Amino acid sequence: MDSRRWQRIQSIFHAAVELPEAGQQAFVERECGGDRELQAEIEAMLKKDSQGEALLGEALPHLADELLSGARHPLPFEEFGNYRIVRKLGEGGMGVVYLAERKDLRNRVAIKFLRDMWLSPSSKERFDYEQKTLAKLNHPNIARIYDAGALPDGSPWFAMEYVEGARLTDYCRERHYSIAERLRLFRAVCDAVQYAHGQSIIHRDLKPSNILVTEDGTPKLLDFGIAKQAEDLGVAETLTATGLRLMTTAYASPEQVRGESVATSTDIYSLGVVLYELLAGRLPFDVSKCSPAAAERLITEQEPQKPSAAALESPPGAGAPRAGKSAWSDLDLLCLTALHKDPRRRYPTVDALIRDIDRFIKGEPLDARPDDLRYTIGKFVKRNRRSVIVAAGVLAALIGLAVFDNVRLRRARDAAQAESARTLRVEKLLTDIFQGGDEQAGPSKDVKVVDLLDRGVKVAQSRNDDPAIQADLFETLGSVYQALGDLEKAQRLIESAFEKRKLLFGENSTEVAKSLLMLGLLRIDQNRSDDAQRLTDKALELYKRLRPPGDPAIAEATIALGRALEAQRNYPRALQVFTEADRLLSAPHSDPSIHGSCLLELANIHFYMQHWDESEALDRRALEIWRGLYGPRHPFVADALINLGNVEINRGKDYAAAERDYREALDINQAWHGKDHPETAADMGYVANALVYEGGEGRYREAEGLAQEAVHILDGVSPGESTLAVAIGQWGAAEVKLGKLDAAEAHLRRSLEMYRKLYTEHALIGTALSNLGEVYTLKKQYARAEGALRGAIRQFARTGQPEHAGAGIAHIRLGRTLLRERRYQEAEGSLLTGYQIVAKVSDSSVNALMDAREDLIAVYDGLHTPEKSAKFRTELDALRAQAKAPTRR
Repeated sequence: MDSRRWQRIQSIFHAAVELPEAGQQAFVERECGGDRELQAEIEAMLKKDSQGEALLGEALPHLADELLSGARHPLPFEEFGNYRIVRKLGEGGMGVVYLAERKDLRNRVAIKFLRDMWLSPSSKERFDYEQKTLAKLNHPNIARIYDAGALPDGSPWFAMEYVEGARLTDYCRERHYSIAERLRLFRAVCDAVQYAHGQSIIHRDLKPSNILVTEDGTPKLLDFGIAKQAEDLGVAETLTATGLRLMTTAYASPEQVRGESVATSTDIYSLGVVLYELLAGRLPFDVSKCSPAAAERLITEQEPQKPSAAALESPPGAGAPRAGKSAWSDLDLLCLTALHKDPRRRYPTVDALIRDIDRFIKGEPLDARPDDLRYTIGKFVKRNRRSVIVAAGVLAALIGLAVFDNVRLRRARDAAQAESARTLRVEKLLTDIFQGGDEQAGPSKDVKVVDLLDRGVKVAQSRNDDPAIQADLFETLGSVYQALGDLEKAQRLIESAFEKRKLLFGENSTEVAKSLLMLGLLRIDQNRSDDAQRLTDKALELYKRLRPPGDPAIAEATIALGRALEAQRNYPRALQVFTEADRLLSAPHSDPSIHGSCLLELANIHFYMQHWDESEALDRRALEIWRGLYGPRHPFVADALINLGNVEINRGKDYAAAERDYREALDINQAWHGKDHPETAADMGYVANALVYEGGEGRYREAEGLAQEAVHILDGVSPGESTLAVAIGQWGAAEVKLGKLDAAEAHLRRSLEMYRKLYTEHALIGTALSNLGEVYTLKKQYARAEGALRGAIRQFARTGQPEHAGAGIAHIRLGRTLLRERRYQEAEGSLLTGYQIVAKVSDSSVNALMDAREDLIAVYDGLHTPEKSAKFRTELDALRAQAKAPTRR
């Protein structure tokens, strides 16, 4: 079946499902035009949708049967949407996987089609949302999910990063890796799982076949979150024939095989099984020949053999590594702690497991082991054997040092465990808030987010028994209020967290540094940039003093300080700070998503300083990162494209290129957010802006329509925000070009009034005054035009940007106004000033410079100085001839 037929099926089905049931059959008959096979498939789909069931235990319709069974043909199709199928890679319990090539980008992906699961139209929106959440996972050891959707019959599919590699266990066995080498690979896997847990995503199906190691030794985790989404489609996670497809029993935790709710501890157990297999050469439990009931008893009731004993019994070909008795003692403890049947007795977080792996590699005591003095001294002596033999006479000092080391390690352990426990308790409290305390039911569908947040605040205020957890809750809830725009509630909560942390941990602590950073970011949103700069500066100073060099918190605090300086319009210092953040984030193992954000911020600073080439280069670096991390159709990609379009508009060299960048960004955001979203509306305004610069009545009319649509969208969702003011201004600019001067004046006045409510002093106010002045000039209201344009020039000067291109344009427009009044001497000075400002930062053919040349010719003609006008006449003629000349493509 070809992709066009699929699209037709899906189009008819989704149109029919929106109709009353009584009218569906007639509609389908009419749309299918006598194609009985097509009609039968769609009617079957409509029947299943009306039943509200997943197609579990039943044959899927014709399309999915062809696709997932592969029984009829080696490849049931050659094309799939934007993808060309290359070959079948394999199949397992959850589905079948094909290697595919994206037709436009030529990059290869793996497409997984899930079996026996059905996505009804009613659940599609939730599926799309969860897929976008998974697409944001950004870690070098996690294979990315690029795209997802459903076949016409509702069967879900995912397009993922294609990884060529060997299973983790096979890779280690074939290379005869030592325990240390295996642990380093396993540690990278754990780091990826911990990262995902930090994003509130649980894998649920960790196993060696989902952990591939590439030729260069990089482990990659596959299928992150897919089992969770499968469960959300209505598939119960039980030991039924269908349920087994959502997990691999041999790697599943006891609570998972019992069908209980899962948590991060579930992934920790699965990691323990993978580690056991790496160490022992076999699984802790062989369930391959067990019935489901027997498998459940084995996993939930029987204790596994120690890995050390299992490794000794493994045949030579199993690949179990060799180790000494002391090493095996620690490895047994490490592995069996992760495999504990009681989730509360496992490692509290994957990060805690990572810490013990690091301690084992360094020969230090494990956190999982009781810290008795004999054990600690033994580890110390082993690490310092030569020194102990040479300096046996200092035994008393060594014992004292060991005792001190024991106390230090205990304190470090207690602090780390306390932090982990706080994190888990905060997570549990927040879950209870959003579930109403009932694990079997979520909140009522009519409960608003603000109601849930207010409930959360009451819960947080009641946690007086644990002020550290209370502070964490206050800060978390405050940050959500901040994101929703309720800055007053955000301030109360974040400041409360700050005061509690000062009392608990002291002013010189990383906990207080975190609160200072949060307060600084809040002050930016509150337009209190001086406070923001002071707070973020202090947070950065604390992090530099308390954290080791290269700690991610230092880079994040540096970015926050840069943002505060940007809000102050202290661009020279902001440039220094963001450049330093770029340096910090260029180090190996830095988070590339944070680096991409930093590059965009740095590009913005260069943009404000009118360094167009530098800004473009940084935007392109960020664009490369975003496309590499998330593929070509992600909102972050759209952000970089908008920046590139803005550079082209201000450079004035290639307005068509700006339009292309803006349109691509609009296409991405509209597909991602929908048409009636602020991001989509803002992009419509950008396209309108480029069309106005390109010129021509057809473009002006299209620009007017786009800007008008953007304003109507934003008026409904973002009233009073600067994005709306910009769109109104763009609408007015298009009307100016179409000669609708009264309408343009009304829109530009509204835009100006909004800016004045939002800002005390800002370049946007100067731009709005300049645009309004142009309208007054066209309406021959020269006194009003002069007042507006001189006000624009003063506004740019007050914001410290007298040499800004916008100021130059205001000078040029003022010169034109004075010219119309035959005030030639004054006009000459204003025009020359504007010409010199704009010429420094823009291409010679930019519209403003073309206007300035025309007016200067008229000025010098009026002053009867033809020798002065000749220079500008020659420039103008040359540029016009160049614009008309044909170009090679």
